[in-house]
Amino acid sequence: MKLPIFIADAFTARAFRGNPAAVCLLENELEEDMHQKIAREMNLSETAFIRKLHPTDNFAQSSCFGLRWFTPASEVPLCGHATLASAAVLFYKIKNMNSTLTFVTLSGELRARQAEDGIVLDLPLYPVYPQTAIGNTLVQDICYSPDTRKLLLRLSDTYNRSFLENLKVNTENLLQVENTGKVKGLILTLKGEPGGQSQSFDFYSRYFAPWVGVAEDPVTGSAHAVLSSYWSQQLGKKEMHAFQCSQRGGELGISLRPAGRVDIRGGAAVVLEGTLTA
Repeated sequence: MKLPIFIADAFTARAFRGNPAAVCLLENELEEDMHQKIAREMNLSETAFIRKLHPTDNFAQSSCFGLRWFTPASEVPLCGHATLASAAVLFYKIKNMNSTLTFVTLSGELRARQAEDGIVLDLPLYPVYPQTAIGNTLVQDICYSPDTRKLLLRLSDTYNRSFLENLKVNTENLLQVENTGKVKGLILTLKGEPGGQSQSFDFYSRYFAPWVGVAEDPVTGSAHAVLSSYWSQQLGKKEMHAFQCSQRGGELGISLRPAGRVDIRGGAAVVLEGTLTA
């Protein structure tokens, strides 16, 4: 068996390399356990599998595909950066003729459309609910998203971007502290700062998901489907500009839409193309 496989960097911007994801194109269904084996072999935070929904579909002409995402440890219900990477492969390498693609996923139908400055993802907008404070002066607010099982911790406004970037997080300890299955991802976020001589962002974040085999994810679309809901309420804004403060770094443009949806915009570049032999 030979599978076309790509690696694409998602949410790239200027000097920031974004988040790499592997993308496999499936002409036929894989044996179920092969998805996880390939994801483990690729050893990136996510490997995406694009499949045809009908035997007569064509990767260059069809506008609707199935899409699944796997970390090296497990399948996940939503991954924004691997969706962006998948759209980039179809648009930029396969030369898909459509301006908008629809992906059928565990999180419902997601759409990706081409824009002048990148690709725009149409994702669900996930509400968050306040949680009991934990008494740490570092934390200003705690919220939980039951739909995504992500815990959001807002750091005190007295801290700046540099503090969040340099904060040390022991992800092994997270697994010991939370082992109930209620939390699958931890978001640390911070209110943005005035631009001054640098570009201004509405908020910053980092994302940790050791519960699904990802210690820290460089740039996370699914986390921003939660962050968009939180910061829109806090800032009273529907258009926002976000930065994820990982070592690779990435920028995201955010536009809230009606009916509980959010557009997340980012750049993407295919950096590797090959064939996987199994």
